Amino acid sequence: MELKIVRRLMKANDDWAQRIRQKLAEKNILCLNLISSPGSGKTSLLEQTIDRLREQYRILVLEGDIATTRDADRIQQHHVPAIQLLTEGSCHLDANLVHHALEEINLNSVDILFIENVGNLICPAEFDIGETAKVAVLSVPEGDDKVLKYPKLFRDASCVVLNKIDLLPYVNFHKEQVYADLHKLNPQIPVFEISCKTGQGIDSWITWLDKQIKNPQLAPRPKL
Repeated sequence: MELKIVRRLMKANDDWAQRIRQKLAEKNILCLNLISSPGSGKTSLLEQTIDRLREQYRILVLEGDIATTRDADRIQQHHVPAIQLLTEGSCHLDANLVHHALEEINLNSVDILFIENVGNLICPAEFDIGETAKVAVLSVPEGDDKVLKYPKLFRDASCVVLNKIDLLPYVNFHKEQVYADLHKLNPQIPVFEISCKTGQGIDSWITWLDKQIKNPQLAPRPKL
């Protein structure tokens, strides 16, 4: 009985996700689902990204969190609309919640939708929320062992943002290990080494984003 219930829940979520994906595709909107541990710098990455793209593209941000509106408040200071989605205890966003948020938005005024998921490397990777692609954000202080410890995210992601590289001299982090582990799971995945604090590497990330926005049919990686 429990297994049947879980299957029904996942089926319902996937149905909502497909509706979202179809609606966004009809509007030619690129939707990126940013997934990482808490504190990896997803919001800082969005702030840097918005400042570089807002004159060129119309941006919408959905901020997922368990409590508070702090992330949405930060994003709105950069003069783009942001909606805070509170899960009230759930460790991830689901497609139903995202769908209802988008019902309140005029999608004709959006070119790119960023969804910052709840800080977690497990549950958000399991739930399709209608995104064009997943972006895995990994920060140097988390350690170099995360790729193989949380393989689903890094297998399904379309790119990896390695953040806080300005801290490399100060922590025991081996980039070679991260790249070797990624090669086992997702050999062709692009990796952007950046520092949101110094701005290092941001331009390469922006170049990749610009290419994807102009071709928003980037296919999600298949579930394995």
